[in-house]
Amino acid sequence: MAVSLPAAFLSEDQFSCSICLEVFTKPVTTPCGHSFCQSCISSYWDGGRHTYQCPLCKESFHKRPELHVNLTLKEITEQFKQMASSPIAGRVGGIEHPNSHPHHNQPLSPTLPRQGEMPENIFAEMMTRFQQLADPGSNHQSRGRDDTHFAKMEHHGPPPPYSPPCSVRSSSDSSSDLPKCPIHLRGLEFFCRTDNICVCSTCVETTDHLGHNVTPAKREWHIKKAQLGIAEVELKDLIHERERKVKEIHNSLQEIQAAAERETNGVVCAFSKLISSVERCQSEVVEVIEVSLQAVELRAYSMLRELEEEIDELKKRSTTLSQMALSEDYIFFLKTFPALSAPPQAKNRSRVSVSSQLTSGVILRSVNQMIEHFHKELRKLPEVCQQSSSNPSLSRPNPKVRRVQEYAADITLDPNTAHPRLTISADGKQVHCGDHHQLVPDNPERFDRVVCVLAHQGFSLGRHYWEVEVGGKTDWDLGVASRSISRKGKITVSPAHGYWFLSLRDRTEYAFRTEPSTNLTLNIRPSRIGIYVDYDKGLVSFYNVDAKVLIFTFTDSFSGTIHPFFSPCTNKSGQNEAPLIICPVAMAE
Repeated sequence: MAVSLPAAFLSEDQFSCSICLEVFTKPVTTPCGHSFCQSCISSYWDGGRHTYQCPLCKESFHKRPELHVNLTLKEITEQFKQMASSPIAGRVGGIEHPNSHPHHNQPLSPTLPRQGEMPENIFAEMMTRFQQLADPGSNHQSRGRDDTHFAKMEHHGPPPPYSPPCSVRSSSDSSSDLPKCPIHLRGLEFFCRTDNICVCSTCVETTDHLGHNVTPAKREWHIKKAQLGIAEVELKDLIHERERKVKEIHNSLQEIQAAAERETNGVVCAFSKLISSVERCQSEVVEVIEVSLQAVELRAYSMLRELEEEIDELKKRSTTLSQMALSEDYIFFLKTFPALSAPPQAKNRSRVSVSSQLTSGVILRSVNQMIEHFHKELRKLPEVCQQSSSNPSLSRPNPKVRRVQEYAADITLDPNTAHPRLTISADGKQVHCGDHHQLVPDNPERFDRVVCVLAHQGFSLGRHYWEVEVGGKTDWDLGVASRSISRKGKITVSPAHGYWFLSLRDRTEYAFRTEPSTNLTLNIRPSRIGIYVDYDKGLVSFYNVDAKVLIFTFTDSFSGTIHPFFSPCTNKSGQNEAPLIICPVAMAE
């Protein structure tokens, strides 16, 4: 059973794509419920974006939705186009078709002819989809003539040059409420897209605008207003984004100012302690000098007393001898002579001396050398601080390290993919390169030229993280690779060929393997590497786990399944024989 569709219910706005502002062609519906032309929404999303938004409600989709033609809406649209192109369409709601006769302006019957009828279920679907119906009493006089012409357009390019109907002159004469053309004094009811100017019906028919892209002015006005609305929404998004960035910068500035105050207080405290330590050291050195001096003085004074006593004794003996030589009493002389003629019991003082290291200046030289070394280190301090400040990765750990560790995955190596020189541990957590090829099956998935191996685990969505101990190895490769990569013969490693990995060569040369390679400068040599993958965002990041800093991030677009990729590289005659070890993830503090 079919029902009659009241003509007043039909409005071209209900069947128009909000991107091209034309009647739907192959309409599709996004997950948020809005409908667009298939080619319009595809072109809108083909802008190299990694996130996809609805042009109307701005809802974002992390993965591009798979859109299919809405058959029900397409059938409704086709019915509308047929009715718009039929002769009766010119008289819907009292609007006169350009080719209709004047006496046809009589009220229409409540129902449309058979060709305007549609199945009841289609009409119900249309009534459900459109929340607001056109007002039956609205005046469509200014655009009724052109709806028939534009409803027939199946493409979304610019409309063809406007060809005014035979009644356009009489219509323009009745447009007394419109601004007048300064040349022909007729209403400016058309817009010339070629010259970007409003024109009257006479202008359209003259050679100045003949063959130009002309459309009704009110229609162009509605189109431009819609475009203005979209531009306004985009501007509001830009304003919101920048306001958020301003707030973020203010917060960062406050944090930096607070950190600067903490650093200043800490530096002043450290130097105050250093000054106190230097003063204490000065007191200790002076005390050592004084103790040394006191010891030397004590020894010298003791020796002086002994020498003075010996001098006194010798002087007394000399006096006695002088007196004896003058004595006339020979009996007394002979009696005392034996005692006086014996040599005195005197100590040998020829090697007695007083010496000290103080006279050599050894203490002063030692102090001067230490102070000079200390001055050199102090002169380096501002430069070291400046380098640390200019390198954020050195000044503070990256706060994202803890967050990515929350996505830790249990990774094990797949021996079926390992090069014949590689040896995999029984638990699948270690790999190292030997000197000789092993007798292993030549599986299609096995690498036969590059000493590398993939993990069992593969990812096609979500976030994942794992850590690998590289220790003191001189060469290694770590990252991810697509399951579909070539594994036989010479391999070109780059994101374009399905490889995303970080490399070390000759102990110091770090690089991410793009074409050409992206060389990296690392101030801190990592011994454990963290690898983080966000498949949906096409992101792979590498971290120095011990230093808690980000090494490098690369953004791309993944497709298919990707696997963790490992290469311990050749062992270089034992110089690089240490294994790569997949480690348990310990949450950062």
